Amino acid sequence: MTTPPRLETLADLRIEIDRIDAALHLLLMERGDIIHRLIEAKARQGGGSAFRPGREADMMRGLVSRHQGLLPLDTVESIWRIIISTFTFVQANYSVHADISGGDAAMRDCCRFHFGFTVPYVAHHGAALVIEAVARSGGDLGMVRAGAPAGPWWRGLAAPDAPKIIARLPFVERPDHPAGMPVFVIAQPLAEAAARDVVLYDVTIVGAGDYFGLASGARGLEVIGQFKDGSGVSLMIATQAGLDALREILVRAGAAGPRIAEIGSHAARFDLSGVQNMAAQ
Repeated sequence: MTTPPRLETLADLRIEIDRIDAALHLLLMERGDIIHRLIEAKARQGGGSAFRPGREADMMRGLVSRHQGLLPLDTVESIWRIIISTFTFVQANYSVHADISGGDAAMRDCCRFHFGFTVPYVAHHGAALVIEAVARSGGDLGMVRAGAPAGPWWRGLAAPDAPKIIARLPFVERPDHPAGMPVFVIAQPLAEAAARDVVLYDVTIVGAGDYFGLASGARGLEVIGQFKDGSGVSLMIATQAGLDALREILVRAGAAGPRIAEIGSHAARFDLSGVQNMAAQ
């Protein structure tokens, strides 16, 4: 006679949960030990930036692509963002300077979602003040809302030694993202590890003209911001096409002798809907 399998009790399941929680904690402590060794290795090799935006973007894409089950993706993404940002903070303490001129609540939510509560949050009224704070720091980050309306703030990134855009958050785009406001992350220029899927430029064009819809979408070019004054037009342009292609597009649009300065780069946007559609097939 076959003995029927014993049904799991609540006590059995709680024991399993406790085992998993303990294992997760041990793995986090093990990760901390590896970070400690990483700090020592970097010191022996002459240092290096603690920020690796390209690697972070790849990690988040992989995480989202393989995620399944009951746990909401928002929670998983936030946990990993906090793990990454906190261990980066352990390597080299930094603060996040945020432009709250468009409102504090949404910007604070974005900062806490992506950087947690260990990393200090410093509010500023205006993108220019954020850029100045990052420039004066030894390694802080800045957050400015993409498409910030207060003038051509991106001009503050144009000088070769000025801070630059190193990331665009959120790494994973979806309509119901709890911290979905698009923001640019600004840092001191990175000598290495920059993600360069999308390169951003400050473009100055002497003379009148409306270039906001310039070659949008189809050519891998997006005009993120436009500012006009008496002398001409200043544009913030993101492109995957390359500098030579950008110059050609501008000239064809009637821009005579545009002045172009690189102001940063970031990883390509990762749209979750494509992954969800593939999973549904």
